[in-house]
Amino acid sequence: MMKVLLVRPNTPKQSINLQSFMICEPLELEYVASALQSNAVETDLVDMLLEKKPLTYFLKQKEYDMVCFTAYITTVGMVKSYAKTVKTYNPNILTAVGGVHAEVVPTDFNDDNIDFILWANGVKTLLEIVGNYPKIDKMAIPGIYAPHKSKPDIVSEVPYLPNRTITNKYRNHYNYIYHNNCATMKTSFGCPYKCKFCFCTQVCAYSTRGLESVLEELEKIQENNVFIVDDNFLVSKQRVEDFCRGLDEHNIHKRYIAFGRADFIAKNEELIILLRDHGFDAFFVGIESFKKEELNEFAKQSSVEENIKAVEILERNGLQCYSGLIVGEDWKKEDFDGLIDYLNSFDHPLVNIQPITPMPGTPLFEEYPHKITISRKEYACWDMAHVVFQPKYMSKRKYYYHILRAYLKTSANKKQRKFIKAKYGKDIYNRVKKGATKIAFQYIKLMIFPK
Repeated sequence: MMKVLLVRPNTPKQSINLQSFMICEPLELEYVASALQSNAVETDLVDMLLEKKPLTYFLKQKEYDMVCFTAYITTVGMVKSYAKTVKTYNPNILTAVGGVHAEVVPTDFNDDNIDFILWANGVKTLLEIVGNYPKIDKMAIPGIYAPHKSKPDIVSEVPYLPNRTITNKYRNHYNYIYHNNCATMKTSFGCPYKCKFCFCTQVCAYSTRGLESVLEELEKIQENNVFIVDDNFLVSKQRVEDFCRGLDEHNIHKRYIAFGRADFIAKNEELIILLRDHGFDAFFVGIESFKKEELNEFAKQSSVEENIKAVEILERNGLQCYSGLIVGEDWKKEDFDGLIDYLNSFDHPLVNIQPITPMPGTPLFEEYPHKITISRKEYACWDMAHVVFQPKYMSKRKYYYHILRAYLKTSANKKQRKFIKAKYGKDIYNRVKKGATKIAFQYIKLMIFPK
């Protein structure tokens, strides 16, 4: 029987990311595990985000035939390092990498220690690899990246439910911001909108899973909290209504967090109330900007007025709004002041502030008119928190200072800290505070030694 080890890489120390106070389960690897085990492949999973032991320790546990990694852009360097570790330990072990970055920018993983880059249809492609083991022809399997090949059509639906038992030893550590013991699931793939800065829209066309399959998966999830990681859960009014009806019919009672667009929320308060009554606690809303011209530049297809109305609807109906805001290259002090005033016009401005980042693979990267100051090879710094451009009207030191100042005067001010402690309890407050403090010190370091 073939033996495969699945590996979620650790995050580089240089990266600034929300994993300082949130760690979601490696859902993509749980899908892979289910597919491999259904095809008689002995499969193990190691989450290096949580492990203290080195990868070599886990390689010694069995005679693995293959090690597979998942990766975002920030972990490209980590995966290459892990792949070298594998080949040094045993050059006969095959290595493969998949995930969204491998599908959009596969050339980033060109490396002598990586045998296969899963360029498309990761689960299906991996099954073809193991089905042809040990003689595998890269050119004969469409989903394996190779120069001069044409990319195959993407098949979004995965005919397997994720195997969450493979992460049993880690599950108590999986959380999402203010929700402990939180599972992760997808009910759709891709997004029907085409925001210029968004990486998600480059992976696949928008498609939805059958709701019966979604409900079957929900029934099997042990955790009470579920983070629905669809790029946009709020697309169809009918689908939202059918989802809630399905929860009733299957007698499913859980708490949910999801991503949703402001324009949908602004136009459908009755559906937000319906979702609240079916367990939805919070929505992460990509507000992006409080300026009309910036929303237009991003091709956001929503308005400042809709953004404001959406936050007010969520707050009025007792749902938490986690908002994402982008700060631009030409921002001045008064722009940051305006952002602070805008956010503090809401009751609880819990926000993720990101400097605009032209992510490789997106339309924004292809047409980006400004000077990029951080090399593409410094993968760990492409975390949508480092400033990868030269600000137009201030130094990078000052720019980082204003981002940190905006956090301290909004999400992290005394009023919001008091609210978070009262709503979520001391333990969760302390966990989030510890992570936020780590990020604050990373920003302070960048003020002193800007990249």
